[in-house]
Amino acid sequence: MTPAINLLTKLKICFHVHQYQHDPNEKEFGKEAVEKLDPSLNIVAEQVFKTLVVSLNSNIKDLAVCIVPVDRHLDLKRAAKALNCKKIDLTAPNLAQKITGYLVGGISPLAQKKQLPTLIDLSAKQFKTMFISGGRRGLEIEMSPDDLATILHAQVVEIAV
Repeated sequence: MTPAINLLTKLKICFHVHQYQHDPNEKEFGKEAVEKLDPSLNIVAEQVFKTLVVSLNSNIKDLAVCIVPVDRHLDLKRAAKALNCKKIDLTAPNLAQKITGYLVGGISPLAQKKQLPTLIDLSAKQFKTMFISGGRRGLEIEMSPDDLATILHAQVVEIAV
């Protein structure tokens, strides 16, 4: 089990784990998850979310997490406004890995080394459940957007384009 799954189990949150065989040559992790998750789940790309680590005002010591659908991009201006800063930038992959404790392509928003301010795109609210990384490539957690927001003390705002 991963720290993310252990946390949800400890908190007694309702969730489901979905696994698929990750292709080590695949670099588009979100697209791969959408394509390889069980077709009987009838999920759409907008229901699978990626976890992005961002720096605030170009300060690599002042970080936050943004959770957006895998088929969309983070709107940097909207996210900066929601985080009350002038600008944000995506962090380098090695910094994201160091800060979260997870490998890129498997970064879960849950049970990171340090809980960072978190934004979840408003589009998550249109679904009863959403899919987030379970803490490694090829592992997805299906859970309620409301539960995720509560656990992370996250703001749910429009941050994807």
